[in-house]
Amino acid sequence: MISEQWARVSAELRSEIGENNHKSWIEPLECISLQAGVVEFRAPSRFVGDWVKRNYQDQIFQRLRSDNPAVSRIEFNVGTQPRSKPAAPAISRSAEGSTAPQRDTNLQGAPLDGKFNFDNFVVGKPNELAHAAARRVADGGDVTFNPLFLYGGVGLGKTHLMHAIAWELQEKRPDLQVLYLSAEQFMYRFVQALRDRQIMDFKNLFRSVDVLMVDDVQFIAGKDSTQEEFFHTFNALVDQNKQIVISADRAPGEIKELEDRISSRMQWGLVVDLHPTDYELRLGILQQKAALFAQTYGPVRIGDGVIEFLAHRITTNVRVLEGALQRLFAFSSLIGQEITMDMVQDCLSDVLRTSDRRVTVEEIQRKVAEHFNIRLSDMLGPKRTRTIARPRQIAMYLAKELTSRSLPEIGRRFGGRDHTTILHGVRKVEEMRSSDNQMAEDIDLLRRLLQS
Repeated sequence: MISEQWARVSAELRSEIGENNHKSWIEPLECISLQAGVVEFRAPSRFVGDWVKRNYQDQIFQRLRSDNPAVSRIEFNVGTQPRSKPAAPAISRSAEGSTAPQRDTNLQGAPLDGKFNFDNFVVGKPNELAHAAARRVADGGDVTFNPLFLYGGVGLGKTHLMHAIAWELQEKRPDLQVLYLSAEQFMYRFVQALRDRQIMDFKNLFRSVDVLMVDDVQFIAGKDSTQEEFFHTFNALVDQNKQIVISADRAPGEIKELEDRISSRMQWGLVVDLHPTDYELRLGILQQKAALFAQTYGPVRIGDGVIEFLAHRITTNVRVLEGALQRLFAFSSLIGQEITMDMVQDCLSDVLRTSDRRVTVEEIQRKVAEHFNIRLSDMLGPKRTRTIARPRQIAMYLAKELTSRSLPEIGRRFGGRDHTTILHGVRKVEEMRSSDNQMAEDIDLLRRLLQS
């Protein structure tokens, strides 16, 4: 029986792709029949069917064929007939593992990570405003700012806060239709709707949500048709007093090729910068993760000064920090030894070497001033002569490219300049590099010197 074969394959996929992905994408599928070598699946929505085809079709086919050589291909169709079990909701599982209230299956969103909740988010000065704003939205009541726009570099907690908001709303306001997805998924669903001539269904679907959460919105920049639809969706939801939460790797005004009208709309509400972590925040994160890893790997002794050393040395982002600690726990549990400083040096030699190459804004300023034979005080001062202004703009450009500092932070290090001045300097250099060979050579040389 094909249904029995599918049950075995589905169980294998659960262990391979994880519980959340399985719940969101595999469980909603219904295996209908096997005829003439073709296995037919019914998906609850076109989006689910297309997503599975793009991401899991090969794995499903190979396992079915291995179990039954008669299988020659698989097909996915969209059906509305009653199913033996309900399809996965937009928010598939709570952090404690309880299933969410049933939703319109067409509102299928991206899977949520159960670890990304407010309880697991360590708050410090660099992220306290973002955390407070996210908490306010997650309460599910009236919010005075719409949208909430979170931005910052990789591994600073944007996605964690987005997931935490969704989990909290699921618990506190199960009556709300909450849709969380990436900008790439929004674009894919829009293109699919255009191709299938179902654009009105797309519009009605996205305008029916109570809370729309779009992660990594910078990916729609330069996609004219998608930006147009996002603009209209944004306006329609705001007009209905529906909440919007957006994240990106930079502020709205800094996203290249993002239409001005969209950038302007995104700044209507509250724009919050998640700053790079400081020592105290990294220390708090490591202490919390050490307690969590101890539950997974068993009790592991950590030598004096190890946690403090990691917090001081690994400053790139939280993901690298957590990964380093997890590697130490795994290694320690395998060999049955205490985590010592010697183990840190041996086990994390690659991570520590990378951390050693971290470039600072001050170092960039010194190198650029030396290269162009100007005084550092002139670079940071008010002079606007070309011999000073151009090196200053190059230094601004390199600071934006080689550090995780935000534009306001870079501006403060360039004599207290406004972030718009930094953005102008960065864009000016970006425009001139392609036509000014000497400038391009200067920048490449300085980049090599700074990263060596």
